[in-house]
Amino acid sequence: MTERELREIKRRFRPDKSNIARIVGCFVNSNKEIVARISQSIDLAETAVSEKLLAVMKKTLSGSLGTNLTEVSYSTKQVTESEEHKLLMELRKSSLRDTDLLERFYRKAIDSLDFEGNYVILLANDIYDVFKGSSDGLSADSTESFSYLICAVCPLKNAPEAISFKESDNLFHTVSNSCLLSAPELGFMFPAFDDRRTNIYGALYYVRSIAESYDAFAENMLAAEPKMPPKMQKATFNGCLADSLGEECSLEVVKSVHAQISEMIEVHKESKEPAPLAITKSTVKEILSGCGIAEEKIEKLGDSIDESFGKNAELAPKNLFSVNKFNLTLPEVSIKVDPEHKDLVTTQVINGEKYLMIRVTGGVEVNGINVEIE
Repeated sequence: MTERELREIKRRFRPDKSNIARIVGCFVNSNKEIVARISQSIDLAETAVSEKLLAVMKKTLSGSLGTNLTEVSYSTKQVTESEEHKLLMELRKSSLRDTDLLERFYRKAIDSLDFEGNYVILLANDIYDVFKGSSDGLSADSTESFSYLICAVCPLKNAPEAISFKESDNLFHTVSNSCLLSAPELGFMFPAFDDRRTNIYGALYYVRSIAESYDAFAENMLAAEPKMPPKMQKATFNGCLADSLGEECSLEVVKSVHAQISEMIEVHKESKEPAPLAITKSTVKEILSGCGIAEEKIEKLGDSIDESFGKNAELAPKNLFSVNKFNLTLPEVSIKVDPEHKDLVTTQVINGEKYLMIRVTGGVEVNGINVEIE
């Protein structure tokens, strides 16, 4: 899926746009027991309730592709033989009205999750009639009926007892404890929406935290291979770079890599290319070659990337580089630098001691106090 197609689907999650008639699900306690089953009508609910429920389901499409959202690809064998794919197809075909299928899904999901506290599993089915513009600029007939499932797994938080003021009697009253629905921790959309068409060979998997991947859920519910969480991708890539380059992993090299990746992201953004930008082993090797790094170390880095991420891996730049940050960290000192002015920072060895040098171009403040440099 492209960012444009993702935005197109996200616009569906409004009462006046969506064809979601109801949201089904179950309430699960900390002992992995189903306490209650949910069947919430969207059409008959209060407007505020339906809007908030649809907003929660929409959250499973938030973040960016390659970071919070991972594309899942199915082989022909998985589509024809895997139980995971078959269950999703049957749920979609039943429009979530088959209680036996729902029970199988709930139980499988619960067994795949290890949450502390209570949570809910929510499922919805939307049918989107996809229209394409005609040559005269007007909307043509519907060319595709895209039926898809949205799943959200949301923690429930206990709201503390509070008091509220009622204008009707001008008095304060206690508000009893209640469970509040939180934003989803994970979820998915099935099938994928590729080239504005149904693609049963794909799905979209969502995690809120870039430090988590919930591998068991991805494997058991989507038949998806476990993927390294974005936060771990960054740490792993940094390790590959430092270990492979050794003494050549200097501040100037890191600044150059940061600058070139940032430029690639900006160019891609301006091009409005629908496909997301990907960083490959070849991309990194080309950048380091321009930095004058020895060929044998570049090859060593390539081997390290293959070993850590798999051959022909395509990684999201945001998972590897904080393009909007440029931080320098020592055991005793941490310095934040505006990425546009990272050239103000250099390194120097004086009398055998290593120093970070920051060129001063304006006033200097320490704890909000203007200080003079003598």
